[in-house]
Amino acid sequence: MRALPFAPFLAFFAAPILAQDLSSREIIVVTGSRIEQNDYSDYQPAVGLTRKGDFLVQEVAIRGDTRDAEQRADEIRTMLRDAIRIADRGDIELATGDYILTRLTLENAEDVDLQRDRRLDAERINFLVKAPLKDRSVAEAQAAIKAFIASVPEVGRAQMDDMGDPKLSVVGPDSYRDQIIAKVAEDARRQAKVLGDDYAVELTGLNMPVQWTPAGPGEVLLFIPYELKVIPR
Repeated sequence: MRALPFAPFLAFFAAPILAQDLSSREIIVVTGSRIEQNDYSDYQPAVGLTRKGDFLVQEVAIRGDTRDAEQRADEIRTMLRDAIRIADRGDIELATGDYILTRLTLENAEDVDLQRDRRLDAERINFLVKAPLKDRSVAEAQAAIKAFIASVPEVGRAQMDDMGDPKLSVVGPDSYRDQIIAKVAEDARRQAKVLGDDYAVELTGLNMPVQWTPAGPGEVLLFIPYELKVIPR
């Protein structure tokens, strides 16, 4: 195996086939990492790219308990359409999806399924409310989402509530691959210099998909599950 100019070796294996190209898609940052979705690695390496999340994302539900089923569904869907129109007038966005997000619009609003709620004569629609984090703090984004929820008028017996804690999202995590590899290479150079001429550093796994994990308030860590090994020359 040929040594690179800065001493470490890079070893690559056949890349796994991904179901989705995540170079431009928006994903939810879940607790832990994408390890929960694809078991590519059982550890988080030391080096990655820490950056601010793109959106704060809050799950919400529009619930209705009008006795007549047809009227109940109409009230819930009318409130959903009103929410979309109000969001379109500001910087709040609505989306659907548990993992990869799709923007919610008037054109696809009817595709969101009504679900049975806590009672037999109650139903709900779940979706996501997103506030961009580019020019605001997490607290400001939370306030913007809360204000948006309050701004959507109730329709009949339908009303909107938030559900659970907010999460972060990142747009195009795979687009940061080159930046992550550059940071890994920089760290490998430092390690090789410390070890001296009798040893080299081998990196494996840099072909793996970009993964992510929360890194602090409003921040995410993007990383590739590489492995660094010290080998004698």
